[in-house]
Order: sequence, then C-alpha cells, then structure tokens
Amino acid sequence: MKRDEEIQSDGGAGQTGRSGAEKGEKRRLERGYGDRDELDGTESSDGQDKTNGAAEETAVEESTAGNEDGQRTDQVTVTPVTPPWLHSRLLPTMLEKGPSYDGSGSLADPYVVQWDLDDPDNPYNWPRLHKWLITSQLALTTFTVSFSSSVYSGGLLDTMRDLNVSSNVAILGISLYVLGFALGCRAVFLVTLSLYTAFQLEGALGRNLGALLSCRLLTGIFGSSPLTNAGGVVSDIWNFRERGLASAIYSTVPFLGPVIGPIVGGFVVQSPHLTWRFNFWLMFIFAGLSLLLGYFWAPETYAPVLLRRRAEKLSRQSDGSIYYISVHDVHQSRSFAQVMRTNLCRPFLFLVTEPIVLLLAIYVSILYGTLYALFSGFPIVFQDHRHFSPGEGGLAFIGVGIGISCGTASQSIQNRIYWKSMEKSPTGRAPPEARLHMAILGAVLAPIGLWWFAWTSRPSIHWMVPILAGIPFGTGISQILQSLTTYLMDAYNIYFASAIAATVVLRSICGAAFPLFSPSMFNALGDEWAMSVFACLSTACMPIPLLFWKYGWWIRKRSRFAFKEPDDLPGSEPSSTFSSQMEDTVYERDLVTPTIEPVISVHRKSLTIESVLVSQAG
Repeated sequence: MKRDEEIQSDGGAGQTGRSGAEKGEKRRLERGYGDRDELDGTESSDGQDKTNGAAEETAVEESTAGNEDGQRTDQVTVTPVTPPWLHSRLLPTMLEKGPSYDGSGSLADPYVVQWDLDDPDNPYNWPRLHKWLITSQLALTTFTVSFSSSVYSGGLLDTMRDLNVSSNVAILGISLYVLGFALGCRAVFLVTLSLYTAFQLEGALGRNLGALLSCRLLTGIFGSSPLTNAGGVVSDIWNFRERGLASAIYSTVPFLGPVIGPIVGGFVVQSPHLTWRFNFWLMFIFAGLSLLLGYFWAPETYAPVLLRRRAEKLSRQSDGSIYYISVHDVHQSRSFAQVMRTNLCRPFLFLVTEPIVLLLAIYVSILYGTLYALFSGFPIVFQDHRHFSPGEGGLAFIGVGIGISCGTASQSIQNRIYWKSMEKSPTGRAPPEARLHMAILGAVLAPIGLWWFAWTSRPSIHWMVPILAGIPFGTGISQILQSLTTYLMDAYNIYFASAIAATVVLRSICGAAFPLFSPSMFNALGDEWAMSVFACLSTACMPIPLLFWKYGWWIRKRSRFAFKEPDDLPGSEPSSTFSSQMEDTVYERDLVTPTIEPVISVHRKSLTIESVLVSQAG
C-alpha cells in the first residue's frame, strides 16, 4: 500500500454507504479542498467529466449491498491520491479553514492543528529528491564526525614525538573525542556544527598538549548532534516502507568513517610535505562543507515543531481572536524548563525502563568499543610486530571497510523481507521485529571475524589472513547497526531520537574507554588472547537479536513508549482498527471506537491507509 493513500470515513452503526460518502464529500469541502471537479483536475461539459490526466483525491466510500442471503456487506473503494500539482493550491485554503480542525477556537477549547490529507508540509509528502538531498547531507555530516574520530590515530607516533608525550596520553585524543559524543546536548544542529567547525582550528594551530586535548574534547561534544539527531530526521521524512535504504546509509556511516580515517591519516603523516596537523585541516574542510550544505539543505523536519509553527501562524492571522494549538501540545507543558528536562532526561530514562533500548545499547556499545580498540590494537599488530609503515598500517583496516560495504549492500535483502512481511500484515504495517533478520546473521559474522583475527594475528602468519578477517567482522557490525537502528525507529517512532541518543551515550563511553586499556591488554596478554577477549564479548551478545525477533512483541506490549499492535491497545478489538503511535500520547486510544462489526467507527481525524485496518465483511 502507498504511504500517501489515506482513508477517511464517518462510519457508524446503521449508516448507509451513500450517507457516508456524502459526509466525506461535505468534510472535504469544509476542509477547503474546493468542489469535486476542481479537486480531481477535471472539467464538466454537457454532463461529461473530462480528465486532465491528474490523479483523483483519495476517498473511501462504504456501500451496502445485499447478497444471496439478504445480509449486508460493506465494501471499501480506494481511488488514487491527490496529485502533487494541487498541493500548492490546497495549502493556502487549508490554512484559512480553521473550523476544519477539532475544537471551537476559544481559549478553553482551541482548534487542534494536525496534518491534513496529502498535506505538502508533512515531511512524509515532500518530494523524494528533496528527501534524498537531506539524507545525503546528514550522511556527509555524520561521516565527517566519525571520520574525525579516527583520522587522528594515523599521526599518533608523530604526535608523541612532537609533543613529547607517551602513547597512553596521545590516545586520549581519541578517547576524549568519543567521550564528547556522550556529553553533547541535543541542541540546534547548525549552532553545534558551527562550533564543531571552529574548534578544529584549535587542533590545527595549537602548539601544546592542552590545546590538542581540549580541541578533541570540545569537537567531540559539539559533533555529537548529528549522531543523535540525524536518525530522528531520517524517521521524520521516510515512511516505514521507504526508510530501509536511508536508514542503512545513516547507520553504516558512523562505522565506515572510523575505518577510512586511519588510512587517510596514515598517508598524510607519511608524506614528507605534510605533518599530523594537516589531519586537523582535513577535519576543518569536511566540517565547513557539512555546515554549508546543512545551512541550505537541512530544514526542520520534526512534526511537533512544524505543527506548532502552523498553529502559531494561524493564531497570528486571526489577530489573536481565534486560538490554535498543535495536536502534540494538547495537555503538554509548554515551558522551556519542562521541555528541556523531558528531552534531556528521556534517553537516560529509556536506559533504565526500556529493556529493548538497554540491551541494544549494550550490544552496540560492545561492538563500537571493539572497533575503537582496534585503532590502538592495529598499530601494535601491524606496525610494531610486522613493521608496517603508518600508511600501510592504515590500509590494514581495508578488510573492515570492505565488510561494512558488503553489509550495507545486504540491506536490499532485508528490505525485500520487510516488504513481504508488510504484504502479509492485515494492517499493512509489518511488526518492528521484521527488521531483525540481517542482525541475526550479523550477530554470527561479527564474532567469527574477531576469532579469526585473534588467532591469525601472529607475525608468522601472512599479513593478508588477519586483514581478510575484517570482512566478516565489518559485514556483521554493519548488518547489526542497520537492523537495530531501523528496529528502534519502528519500535519507538517519534521517540526514536531519545532511544538512539541513549545508545549513543553508552556506546560513546565504551568507545572512549576501550582504546585506553587495550594497549596495556595487548602488551599483557599478547595479540591472540587480547583479541579473544573482544571476541568473547561479541559471542556473548549473539542471542540478543534473536531474543527480540522472538519475544520483542511481548516486551513492547509492556512498554509505555514502544509501538503496540492493534490487538494490544486498550479498548480495541482484534482485527478492527489500527492506530499508530503519535508524539507525547502513548497511543491514540480515542482514535478507535469499535462498534458493531463489520461497520467501522473512527475518530473524526484523518487516518492514513498505512495505519488503518478495514474490517472484512462478516
């Protein structure tokens, strides 16, 4: 089913199909869509309708017909959606038609502003090219931040020599940067990215250890915004069926960037004309480019903010005589202190109260920490023991990079599995657990790659063998991150930003800690046993995706924030009507009021075909 197809119905017990259609038409006229001919893009001449080639407005008509037994049956007819060229004509009229919203417009009972049919301001309805531009800009920014976390490692030896510091102190440049991801607040994207860009100059121009480490910590803090916000933007603009590839790109980039960083950084310091400081100039260039693209291509996508702005605009147009409120602000505090307290505390609340978020955060954190431990472990294995140059040592990550690319390509398989699950679902929306198939496979591949690398890392074995071990490891972590990210998107919907922020906090702490103790662990245990510790941790986490694939529905059923199947909603009946979760209302219980089957009875607001299940004729 198409995301843009929408169902609108005034069903009720005893209502005839003709009266339902008439009321639907009446409501469309009230909402400012104009007459039927204008809406459908047709002209009437001598009683004949001439089609202009435009698709018609989606409408649902309930008709009553007698069968052989004389019983009543309900039929639903869905026609194509409103053509895109009508959007610019419809929106001004929609904004003027205040009475189409629920409420009376008084201070005590303001009009409740929400998305209308095929609303062009709804990010789901934006042109695909626009959405891909936004996704590309987010991917570039996330790549810039993750690339900067590891490109520094390519110049560790030169940094130690020039600043006269030990390896443990030099590695703080990696740990403090990644730790900054956990400390950064969810602030305005452009402001944080501007500060992130500016503080790269401190590393490029600084001449002492204090300037270097403060630069890394501050850029890590201000660079955390894309990691916590980009996933929420992806879920804002792509619907459930379309978001697979976009989510794969977003979730893979934080792992691909750190792999490319050491390769670039190693060859930079190996050049006789460049020094390790040029790595900071590269970070500055990437950050500046991301900032410029973000300024032009990164509009607001968060539905509560967009609807709040529309409500404020409508109130201003009425000179304050008519009151409007966003559907997401009903019964919610509007104070800045309360909003900040909720948004800053919710990620930590999820870690404590949401088993899905906690276990997935632990799993991702172990993989993330293992990857960053390799930034200090690979130089030991390849440069110290095999005498690779810095550039050649960076190339040792190429196996992991190939694996991550293979894992990203496998997302097309996951998408097909998910689409088949959508087709089988009576609601048209697959359960979130349908996203986990590749994670189950990746949970097997990741420890295989680590065990392989652990016991082929000794210098007596050809260098190509441990490098090839990076392919299954990279494929595994890519598949795990892609599947778990989309799983969180589907399971927590608009709470996804808080859910992913919780995982970013925990994984950033592990990413900062693992590189600090891994050199000592390699020296104390040896290459084989040190890597075996990380392989054991990854092996212990193997059952997690399978656990949620089998029992995720049961865990979500008991969650306050997670998406629930229609049969789990209080007051609903099986195979009746389905409502997806909305912001700051745990679920819209008032949306569904089942009556005598098979007649459908729904709240007055419009529902998408993706979130409505029409009962079959009894």
